[in-house]
Amino acid sequence: MPHQIPTVSAAELPQDAVVLDVREDDEWVHGHIEGATHISMGEVPAKLDELPEGDPLYVVCRSGGRSARVAAWLNQNGFDAVNVGDGMGAWEAAGRPMVSETGQPPFVR
Repeated sequence: MPHQIPTVSAAELPQDAVVLDVREDDEWVHGHIEGATHISMGEVPAKLDELPEGDPLYVVCRSGGRSARVAAWLNQNGFDAVNVGDGMGAWEAAGRPMVSETGQPPFVR
């Protein structure tokens, strides 16, 4: 894994960012960034053809650990990936908009 992974905070994420959410299904359904693509961390290598086209591609998880690993792997494999270092927890804390798949108000699980 490279020593330096390009990283931004949730507050710095551009409005038009192309986002890949690598959390698990049960986390995604409760709250996520509208328009994000969901592919859980373990499925990314097998689903490269499903990655959204973004230059860069912003990778997010709950707190930044999983997304850092995925961003590093993507960068090693020819993608331009940026880790959202403080994750969905910071996104929610900043009051940035989310949607859910449950019919209930969104939250980060």
